[in-house]
Amino acid sequence: MAILVNEELRPGKYEVDWDASHRASGVYYYKLETESYTETKKMVLIK
Repeated sequence: MAILVNEELRPGKYEVDWDASHRASGVYYYKLETESYTETKKMVLIK
Protein backbone atom coordinates (compact mmCIF):
# COMPACT_ATOMS: atom_id res chain seq x y z
CA MET A 1 0.00 0.00 0.00
CA ALA A 2 1.11 3.53 -0.70
CA ILE A 3 -0.40 6.86 0.27
CA LEU A 4 0.27 9.32 -2.53
CA VAL A 5 -1.54 12.39 -1.17
CA ASN A 6 -2.69 12.94 2.38
CA GLU A 7 -3.52 16.61 2.66
CA GLU A 8 -6.41 18.98 2.09
CA LEU A 9 -6.38 20.32 -1.47
CA ARG A 10 -8.33 23.15 -3.05
CA PRO A 11 -10.73 22.29 -5.88
CA GLY A 12 -8.89 21.79 -9.14
CA LYS A 13 -7.06 19.30 -11.29
CA TYR A 14 -4.09 17.38 -9.89
CA GLU A 15 -1.63 14.75 -11.09
CA VAL A 16 0.40 12.37 -8.96
CA ASP A 17 3.37 10.30 -10.10
CA TRP A 18 3.53 6.78 -8.71
CA ASP A 19 6.91 5.02 -8.87
CA ALA A 20 5.86 1.46 -9.65
CA SER A 21 9.36 0.25 -10.53
CA HIS A 22 9.40 -2.06 -7.51
CA ARG A 23 5.86 -3.37 -8.08
CA ALA A 24 4.85 -6.44 -10.07
CA SER A 25 2.60 -6.25 -13.11
CA GLY A 26 -1.04 -6.74 -12.20
CA VAL A 27 -4.25 -5.06 -11.12
CA TYR A 28 -4.02 -2.39 -8.44
CA TYR A 29 -6.86 -0.56 -6.73
CA TYR A 30 -6.86 3.08 -5.73
CA LYS A 31 -9.29 5.06 -3.60
CA LEU A 32 -10.31 8.71 -3.85
CA GLU A 33 -11.81 9.91 -0.60
CA THR A 34 -13.25 13.20 0.70
CA GLU A 35 -15.54 14.03 3.59
CA SER A 36 -18.63 13.33 1.47
CA TYR A 37 -17.36 11.12 -1.37
CA THR A 38 -15.44 7.87 -1.75
CA GLU A 39 -14.64 6.04 -4.97
CA THR A 40 -12.49 2.96 -5.53
CA LYS A 41 -11.20 2.18 -9.01
CA LYS A 42 -8.71 -0.21 -10.50
CA MET A 43 -5.73 0.25 -12.77
CA VAL A 44 -3.60 -2.24 -14.64
CA LEU A 45 0.17 -2.08 -14.38
CA ILE A 46 1.95 -3.69 -17.33
CA LYS A 47 5.73 -3.85 -17.42
